[in-house]
Formats: sequence, C-alpha cells, structure tokens
Amino acid sequence: MSHTGRVLPSGSINLADERLGARVLFATDEFFAPKERLLQAVEPQWRPGVYDAHGKWMDGWETRRRRDAGHDHCVVQLAGAGRLSLLEIDTRYFTGNYPPFVSVQACRTALAPDESTSWVQIVPRSALQGDHRNYLEVPSTDICTHLKLNLYPDGGVARLRAYGQLQVELTAAAEPVDLAAALNGGLAIACSDEHYGSMHNLLLPGRATSMADGWETRRRREPGYDWVIVRLGHPGHLESVEIDTAFYRGNYPHQVSIHAARLPADAEVSSAEALWWPVLLEPQALQADRIHTFTRELCPHGPVSHVRVNIHPDGGLSRVRLLGRPVR
Repeated sequence: MSHTGRVLPSGSINLADERLGARVLFATDEFFAPKERLLQAVEPQWRPGVYDAHGKWMDGWETRRRRDAGHDHCVVQLAGAGRLSLLEIDTRYFTGNYPPFVSVQACRTALAPDESTSWVQIVPRSALQGDHRNYLEVPSTDICTHLKLNLYPDGGVARLRAYGQLQVELTAAAEPVDLAAALNGGLAIACSDEHYGSMHNLLLPGRATSMADGWETRRRREPGYDWVIVRLGHPGHLESVEIDTAFYRGNYPHQVSIHAARLPADAEVSSAEALWWPVLLEPQALQADRIHTFTRELCPHGPVSHVRVNIHPDGGLSRVRLLGRPVR
C-alpha cells in the first residue's frame, strides 16, 4: 500500500485514526488550532484569507510561540494496543510555524497516562521539514497504547499518522463478532481499483458519513467486475454478511458476490489464486443507500481466513461486515 509515493509497511493501518477511536487526550497548548484536528482522516486543507479570534485558521494542531526554555507536547491514545513501524508527521501548509524538531515517546497502559507513567522513546529528536509529509521509522517492536509527540520548541503539525498492526486476541463469544472489522485486526490487502475511495474504509466502525467514507471504483468500461480481498482478524466460521451501500445512490453496484478460503497465517495472497476460491455468496442484487444482510444465502463453508468481495460490475460500498465465530 502506498501513501503519496511512500510504501507503507505490509499489513499496517493508521492506529492514530480518529475513525478507529484514537483521541488526543492532552496538549500543553492549542492556542492557534485545536489538538483534535491532528487525528482527522481527511487531508489537511488551506483556507486563504480565513482568520478566527486567535489568528490565521490552520488545519492541524498549533501552539503559541513559547517564550521560555520548555517545549510543547501532546498525548495521543491509539485506537488499540499495537506495534508501530512508521510515523508520519504531516506539516502541510505549516511553512514558517512548524516545529523544527520532534521526538516521540510511547507507553502501554490500560488507564490514561499520568505523572507516574513511564515513557519510552521510540523516535529520537528528529528534524522536520515544513509543508511536507515527514516519515520517521520506528525501530521498537514493543506494544504500545499511547504516544507523546514532543515539539521543539513549539509550532504546528497538520496530521499525525501512526502506522502499525493492532494486537487483537479474539476468543469464543456468545454472539457472532465482525471478524473483518479493523478494530478486530481485519485488513483490506488488495483490490482491483480504488479511484474514488480507499478499500480500507470498508472495515471502519460505524456507518459511513458520506460517499468519501467508503470504497468506490471508477466506471468500468471493459468486461469483468471489481473486487477487494480482505484478511480476517482471526479465522472463523462466517454466519452472516452485511453489505452497506450508505450514500451510494446512483453509483452502487448492481450485485455483490463473495469467495472465501482458509490460508496459512504466513501465506502470501495472490489475486490470481483468489479467482478460484470457493463461493461463499452467489451474486445477490443490491439497492441504493441501505444495509443488506445475507444469512440464509451463504453457501456451506468451513472456517475462512480471507474473502474476496466482488462488486458487479463496479461502483461503491461503504462498509462490509463479516459476522462469525473465531476458531483456532
């Protein structure tokens, strides 16, 4: 998966995504721009000529100019416990007001960090460029739940993104769970096209907030259909499938079908091999802007670890839920 030319670590998602539940718990200062903007999923924007009571409107978190020897910082609660491999410190549109240096610390705690929390440095003091997407490698393999982003000495950051893998242990439950949910370790790993919307949106919690919050392909002008391959967070028996076309009214797919397989945990998934996976759901008609639930329509199948969701011939889906029970 690439991000404006940068190849992200395989199997990683942004654990600092507010849509997954990440939050900024504390900031030493947020005079010019609030800390909550730091974790927004939408790309930062520039609004020329727009000012508020504190000065120029900026899309990010920005502190006032420090007049002492200290430095600013904020504390971020990640979407869940995970191992990080790459941080993105995005300073787009911060040109004369970005921090020249940052460092990042991490901790693992079930409670909100406090003065007694022991922080471990995972990124040493590093130089930043203004108006730039700065990528910082994380050599530590420790599991963490919170980050502390330190600015030296002050300034503004548009977005913080923390790429890694959630560490989720699914166990047997009385009710089926969404084995594909990003918060349960599910991951979209390949697709035919994502011209209008990212495949990763399919596995987010809650319903979509707009068409921009789903997966949408270009208009297909050749034979065939579009597809996305999802690796479940844990292998399991699927009992029900939910396909949500929220906000897709003139561009929802005509039909959906699903193929599935159980692969070894370390298997490299080939899109060509996925063409021959057994059928889990024969083509089913879809409607605009609604949740479709398929239970009795599912074909008999053993435990699965991966699915290929096909949309015939193209279009957009907002969410895919694969409800079942995990197996060993």
